[in-house]
Amino acid sequence: QVQLVESGGGSVQSGGSLRLSCAASGYTISNYVMGWFRQAPGKEREGVAAIESDTNTKYADSVKGRFTISRDNTKNTLYLQMNNLEPEDTAMYYCAATSQRTLLFALNTWRYNYWGQGTQVTVSS
Repeated sequence: QVQLVESGGGSVQSGGSLRLSCAASGYTISNYVMGWFRQAPGKEREGVAAIESDTNTKYADSVKGRFTISRDNTKNTLYLQMNNLEPEDTAMYYCAATSQRTLLFALNTWRYNYWGQGTQVTVSS
């Protein structure tokens, strides 16, 4: 049974940083594409970043240059380093896993089979 458990959310001021973690069990993260998504109140869930390999990643335009997705295969854990946070980044952040091996449509929710429970990120101005 696949389980994804996020952690690392919190409240920060604009310009601050947070690092989210997603610990996976029942699933080998190095074999497949994984992603981070977020959902703000009243809005649809949107893709933030996805990773196929250490050198092949994909980002939403709104976070390019500020967020970095990475993974530690030895710990079977996915990360999202978020720098220069803005109030618009406030949302529930979700880790997701797919059985696919390419980044094609990797920022679309329908590509993913498994989801974590989410971790809240709040950025104040």
